Amino acid sequence: MNPTALEVAENATFQTFVNCYLREADSGAWHSGSGWAERRVLGGLFHGIGVIELRLKGLRGRLALDVGYRSLIGRHRILSAWVNHDSSDQWSPLRPLDAVLVLVRELYDPGMADHRQREQELELVYRLVESCQLMARFIEARADDHTLEGERFIESEQSLLYGHWCHPTPKSRQGMSFWQQDHYAPELAGQFRLHCFAARRAWVRQDSLLERSAEALVLEVLGEVGLSQDEVCIPVHPLQAQWLIHQPQVRQAIEAGDLRDLGAIGPEFTPTSSVRTLYSDHSPWMFKVSIPVKVTNSLRRNQVSELRAGVIAAKLLEKSGFVVRNPQFSVLTDPAWLTVEFPQGGESGFEVILRHNPFIGGERRGVQSIAAILQEPLPGRPSRMRTLIEGLALREGRNVSDVALDWFGHYWHCAVDALIRLYDEQGIALEAHQQNSLLDISAGYPSQYYYRDNQGYYLADSYREHLCELEPQARYSEELYYSEEMIRDRFGYYLILNQLAAVIHRLGADGLADEARLLKQVRTWLSDMRRDLKGAGLRLVNHLLEQPELAYKANLLTRVQDVDELTAELELAVYTRVPNPLREPVADSHKESADDGIDLARAEAIHGA
Repeated sequence: MNPTALEVAENATFQTFVNCYLREADSGAWHSGSGWAERRVLGGLFHGIGVIELRLKGLRGRLALDVGYRSLIGRHRILSAWVNHDSSDQWSPLRPLDAVLVLVRELYDPGMADHRQREQELELVYRLVESCQLMARFIEARADDHTLEGERFIESEQSLLYGHWCHPTPKSRQGMSFWQQDHYAPELAGQFRLHCFAARRAWVRQDSLLERSAEALVLEVLGEVGLSQDEVCIPVHPLQAQWLIHQPQVRQAIEAGDLRDLGAIGPEFTPTSSVRTLYSDHSPWMFKVSIPVKVTNSLRRNQVSELRAGVIAAKLLEKSGFVVRNPQFSVLTDPAWLTVEFPQGGESGFEVILRHNPFIGGERRGVQSIAAILQEPLPGRPSRMRTLIEGLALREGRNVSDVALDWFGHYWHCAVDALIRLYDEQGIALEAHQQNSLLDISAGYPSQYYYRDNQGYYLADSYREHLCELEPQARYSEELYYSEEMIRDRFGYYLILNQLAAVIHRLGADGLADEARLLKQVRTWLSDMRRDLKGAGLRLVNHLLEQPELAYKANLLTRVQDVDELTAELELAVYTRVPNPLREPVADSHKESADDGIDLARAEAIHGA
């Protein structure tokens, strides 16, 4: 019998949460499946290749996880969970969501829980339940929708039914009510018009590196909106408009005639995977806007520094000539922005970014989000990656594993190799996680990589003089400069432990390639790159190959501590350290004994986050 949408969502929630827990809190003790089960009179009930046993201090018991697939770099696949209480020999099966709640309770020590910790626990439980419910709703609505495998950019963006592969609450959206999901959730492909305001020109701040101003670009998309010469049109998300009109300074500006509410105007837009970047088939620009919604870790609002960063980064990339010299690599730039600046100063909530849209009218079919390519399939279906590789193998009359290795090589050249070389040449690192990354797979094999996200630019302080010579305005963007040490941690996580790890995991979990072989190939490629690299890229590669541990973004512990990473100091989430899968040889990071329980002190907030 096919599982229900809720059962699929509960299992997906269980898989992500347990893998976060194993990576960030307690890696557990590994045992051979048959031997462990037989010793506990559970033979025939465990069907995987091994068992992970976790100690539960709160219950004075243990949790056993039946492992169906063990990954060297990505997620393990867990078949079932079993629990015993008070150190007895009696083991009972747990439903997926019940197992998650047991682990949540374990994360918050009941003997030390203060009022703040209790609030954080309730917040995590709320987000878990909300995320699971929304996931079930999306799965039920889209299960039979053929566009889940569509080739258009926006179809790929709206196909992420499960969300972030290693986040405990991937579909949590506090601030967006249940009925609003139909209109504004990318998974439900809602469509709506932008809500516009006419703002007094003296209060508008804007910039554009193009020949046309930001306000002119907006009007080219929206058409005639009925402005006076002293007014500028500012488009916002409909949800943000509802929030804005309740803000005292906005109400005062409307009453004084400095701001006019124009309502919904222009063509219909639909959300991309980030929820707040909006796409239209009829617009040469995507609009990245603020929304009064907490998506995963953060309240999603544009900051003025990010607006400026997008323009500076676009100038630097253009003047560096890197994209011209590396046609397999591309960036969706954010060359214009505008906002309202009230006399009181600070962010007003009207901040809007214009992003280049090369996919207008459904152009460039086959450009897909890497997150979509790697997403777990719905039950009973092959993954998009498996369909792609097997299709190529059939077309070419070749072995699937050979095709998978070739596909991996094309991907490496377009994405990982180019990103490291950009950092080495220009001192520019990009927050290249799966959702920020697109691949052109129109020919089957990756031929071009696209990066998008104005929040994800890091300029190496050691390259400051070079970058300021390239673009003098870069000297005024102090918030973009970071030490190489910090960039190694962030860049290493996003590129290696998020994006590359997910590609390797997907190929391994689908039986298309051996993870150990892929990791060996990565080490070879990185070693070969050392001959060509001379600067920060060389130091990064040395770090990746030689360090026993790498920094890892602890999404679970970020949620446990209820950290908003976009407002935290230096915009840092909680980070921990994990064994480096690239170091020779591949080390087994899992304990052989379950004597050690959870130690949250193991998670460190790197650089003071």
